[in-house]
Amino acid sequence: MSFDVITIYYIFLVLLVFDFLIWVFLEYLNKTRWNDELPVELSEIYDEEKYKKSMSYEREKYVFSKFSNIFSSALIFIFVLFWFFWKIFDYIISFWFWEFFSTLLFFLVLFLAQSFVNLPFSYYYTFVIEQKYWFNKMDKKLFFQDFIKSLILTIIIWWILLSIIILIYFFAWKYFWILAWALMVWFSTFMLMFYSSLIVPIFNKQTPLENWSLREKIEDFAKKVGFRLDNIFVIDWSKRSTKANAYFSGLWPKKRIVLFDTLISDLTDEELVWVLAHEIGHYKKKHTLQMLIFSIIQTGIIFYVLWIVLNYTEFSLALGSNSWSFALWVIAFSIIFSPLSLIFGVLWNIFSRKNEYEADEFAGKNHNLEDLKTSLIKLSKNNLSNLRPHPLYEFFYYSHPTLLKRLDVLDKIKN
Repeated sequence: MSFDVITIYYIFLVLLVFDFLIWVFLEYLNKTRWNDELPVELSEIYDEEKYKKSMSYEREKYVFSKFSNIFSSALIFIFVLFWFFWKIFDYIISFWFWEFFSTLLFFLVLFLAQSFVNLPFSYYYTFVIEQKYWFNKMDKKLFFQDFIKSLILTIIIWWILLSIIILIYFFAWKYFWILAWALMVWFSTFMLMFYSSLIVPIFNKQTPLENWSLREKIEDFAKKVGFRLDNIFVIDWSKRSTKANAYFSGLWPKKRIVLFDTLISDLTDEELVWVLAHEIGHYKKKHTLQMLIFSIIQTGIIFYVLWIVLNYTEFSLALGSNSWSFALWVIAFSIIFSPLSLIFGVLWNIFSRKNEYEADEFAGKNHNLEDLKTSLIKLSKNNLSNLRPHPLYEFFYYSHPTLLKRLDVLDKIKN
C-alpha cells in the first residue's frame, strides 16, 4: 500500500478541523438548553437564586473553554500547516545527532511549551472563575507549587516510559506494539494499585478516618454486605477547593476508600455511609477491574495503530520531514487517532454511566434510599452542576448520569 504525502498532509488538516468542529457543535447544542427560568423538574432541587447561579457558572465555563480551545486548536493547526513540528525536531537533531536523545528532547520541549502555554489559562480559571463562585481555596503559592510538582513528576515518569518505548522501537521492531503495550499495561496496573499511596501524598495529606462514630457506621455497613474494609482515608482537599468527592482506588490488598474532607463537612453521617455504599458497590460489581480491562484493550489498539503508522515513511514526510522520524511519526499518529480517540471516549463514558447506575442500585438496595437522594442533591447543588445538559452532549462527555436520571433510578428501586 502506498500513500501520497500531499494527500496525507491535507488529511491531517481536515482531521484537526473536524475534531474542533465536533466540539463546537456539541457546545452549541448544550448552550441551547440554558435558561434562567427554573425548570419545573428542578424546582425541588434548586431554588430560583441557586439555579441562576449555576447557569451563570455554566456560561462562564463555556466562554473560558471556548477561548482556550480555539487557542490550542489554532496553535496545533498552525504547527501542522507550516511544518513547525519538523522544524523544531530538525533544529534539535542538528545539535544532537543520535535520534534517541533528540526524540526525548523534542517531546520534552513540546511538553514544557504546552505546560507553560496552558499555565495562564489554568491560573485564570482557578483565581477568576472558581474564585468568583467560592470554589477555590488555593493561594497562589500552593497553585505554583502544584504546577512545579506536576511538571517534575510528569517529566520523570514519562521520560522513563518514553525512553523504554523508543528503545523497544530501535531494538525490537518486530514486537514493538506488543512489548510497548505490555509496558503500558504493567504501568497502568501499577498506578491503579499504588497511585493513592505513592502519588497523592506528594500533593495532599491522607489520614485515617478519625471520626469513630462515622467509622463504626461504615464498618457495620461493610460487614453487612460482605466487604472487607481495611483502609478509610480522609484527604485534605479543602485547602484547594470547596467541591466534594470520594473515590475508590487500588486492587486486592491495596484497595482503599478516600473521602474528601469537604464531603465530610457537607453531608451527615448517614449520607456519608451512602457514599461509601456507592463506592463499595463499584468494587462488588467489579467495575474497577472492568474499566482496567477496557483500558488494556484500548491501549493495545493504540499501539497497534501506532505500529501501522510507523511502517509508512509518508506519515513522517507529510509533517515536513525529509526522511523517517520516530518523533514525527508519533505526532502523525496522534492526529490520525483523534477520531478513534473520540469513539473510545464515548464508549468509556457509556460504561462509566452504566457502572454508576449499578453502584447506585447496589447502595439503594442495601442502605436508606432517602439518604442516597439527599446526598446526591446536596452534592449537585453545592457543585453548581448543570442538571439539564443536551442529551447528545451528555452522551459524548458525561461520565456520570445526570442527577435527575439517578433519582429516577432510585425511585424505581423504592417502588
